[in-house]
Amino acid sequence: MILLMSLSAGSVYAQYTNPTNTTYPQTNRMRGDTTPTPKALTEDQMLDTLRKQQEHKKDTIIFTSKYIRVTTERFLNDSTQVFPLDTALTNFENYSVLYQPRSPKIGIGNLGLDERSLLFEPSRTIGFDVGMHTLDAYLLNPQDIQYYRARTPYTSLYMVTGGLIEQVFKVIHTQNIKPNWNVGLNFNRIGSFGLYNQQHADDLGAAFFTWYESKNKRYNLLANLIFNNLKAPENGSITDDSIYTQKVSTVALDPSTAPVRLQNSRQNIRDNGFYIKQFYYLGRVDSSGVTTGNDQSKILPTQRVAYTFYYNVQKYKFLQDEADPYKIFPDTYFDQTTSRDSLAVLHLQNEFSYSFYLRGKSVSFVKNEVKLDLGLRDDYYNYSQYVRDTLVTTGLPQLDKKQTSTFNDITLKAKLSYRFSNQMGLDADFQQITVGRDAGDYLYDASINLAGGKKVGRIILEAYTQNSSPPLVYTHWISNHFIWDNSFKNVKTTSASFNYINDKLQFSVKAEYFLIDNYLYFGAATTGGTDAAPMQVANPINLLKVSVSKNLQFGHWHFDNFGVYQKTDYQSTLRTPDLYIYSSLYYNRELFEVLNTTIGMNVRYNTPYVAPSYAVGLGQFYNGPDVKFSSYPVGSVYVKATLKRTNLFLMYDYFNQDLLSNGYYTVNRYPMPDRILKLGVLWNFYD
Repeated sequence: MILLMSLSAGSVYAQYTNPTNTTYPQTNRMRGDTTPTPKALTEDQMLDTLRKQQEHKKDTIIFTSKYIRVTTERFLNDSTQVFPLDTALTNFENYSVLYQPRSPKIGIGNLGLDERSLLFEPSRTIGFDVGMHTLDAYLLNPQDIQYYRARTPYTSLYMVTGGLIEQVFKVIHTQNIKPNWNVGLNFNRIGSFGLYNQQHADDLGAAFFTWYESKNKRYNLLANLIFNNLKAPENGSITDDSIYTQKVSTVALDPSTAPVRLQNSRQNIRDNGFYIKQFYYLGRVDSSGVTTGNDQSKILPTQRVAYTFYYNVQKYKFLQDEADPYKIFPDTYFDQTTSRDSLAVLHLQNEFSYSFYLRGKSVSFVKNEVKLDLGLRDDYYNYSQYVRDTLVTTGLPQLDKKQTSTFNDITLKAKLSYRFSNQMGLDADFQQITVGRDAGDYLYDASINLAGGKKVGRIILEAYTQNSSPPLVYTHWISNHFIWDNSFKNVKTTSASFNYINDKLQFSVKAEYFLIDNYLYFGAATTGGTDAAPMQVANPINLLKVSVSKNLQFGHWHFDNFGVYQKTDYQSTLRTPDLYIYSSLYYNRELFEVLNTTIGMNVRYNTPYVAPSYAVGLGQFYNGPDVKFSSYPVGSVYVKATLKRTNLFLMYDYFNQDLLSNGYYTVNRYPMPDRILKLGVLWNFYD
């Protein structure tokens, strides 16, 4: 013991340093220290050492949705506004564009195929229009892009699957290269095989986007590059037209083996474009003064200049590689068994605008604020239509150009807004095409907003008048199965509406009146025929539309309701139901203090109406045979939940099939999908 203590005494003292020397402590060791003397570190080496320690230090920050802010071009038009990321479960189970509670659609089958609105929803656009809109719900447009401020990289993975019958997959990824520069991408894919043969929809929408804002908050740039490729097969419907017309089916039907009228026909739409918008704030720039973290919630300019450039190429194709034994097509003009109908449209848009804002020095209370926007837009169009013609060549058939045109439209735009106070405001929007092919088209819109507080609610009065040129598909069309050259009058629409909203009572009502002159639609040239052709109503059409929404809550129970009543004096032309109702009853509660769970049931119902037909090869719904189907409620039961970064739902859609009927129709001859179990997952990553 004594010997060991004696031998270790030297090493103990060797660890002692002179406390009086603080500049170079490593060089002041007592005699007997055998430890090697480290080399003195320079200031740069000391900084590198500290940086290395910091980089290897475990990150204690837990990133959540509060680090992500989102906005759209619409919210950037008047000021710079960003909003928190929405991760709630509201309407999460209603993922399909076909079954949105307030904008339901009818179609020829599963998700990804042709559709149109069930209710009367007029278009509010003027100028040149091709008129092919039955796949618009699946297109990704520049105005649909969301822009982000991401303090951490953000990725959202979204998937819905009902087996092979219905599949939806979406990806969003975005991150800030710099605090004021964000980039990202969108990827949307619908790959639904459907229930019957020849229903495999394959719809792709992708976009790259960026948002740059200068450090002084005066300059903003929005840009996106968009790709759409929609592939929708055409089966001409199944051969049995009466499988769901009786209450009880007498013959069991296997959808996977049910014969269809077309086996090898399809349509394809490509819509690609580049969009860039720049705006610069002049003069004084105000701020609302409300901040969240490092994000300023609202930047208010006093003057602004903006420039928009849009390059877009659209291609519409119908392809047929088979004979037509069931006489789906009314006529055949160029080739009996093969169709290569196509239309290519090039669109170049340049728009300049100047905005002037007049307000007081205090922006926390808006009073007597005036906004004036003046704009000039130039639209250049070039379109060509082709058909595979066996009569124009002596060798192999080839595509023959049947029509082409090039023209410009110049539109003058003006927008006026006046805020008397926080409770009252006036907005007016004017658009007029003054030069070009569609000169004379206009859209004049005005609205008054009256707010009386949370208890009283608010009132919105709106009126607009519109004069729009007939779409191309109604006037000049040349394809293998449809040819016409018409001269129609412009369609004039006048509308007035009253809208009352009370957020505290969760109640709203909106009454709309429409007067339509020279209404355009597709009808059958012969009674009950398949020969769809464009037609125009000479007399004015009146339509009244009343929408009511009321939500009730009893503890953890919720009962949400929305209904629409429509009435027109041309019911045989405007084929829509008189009444549509959507109701949702659900129970919401947090389980185990971490799992926000909702269990509920949705039911949608509309009264019987004369169903429209669908014209294959033309891509239009038309008024064919006067067929009215029985109508029964369609219900879904579901459970949805949120666990940290993940939202998920499990839904049994059309659970009440066979209770009242075996199935249902929304379009003549095209049965809708049967009941199906669906699973949906939304997974967010914030790092």
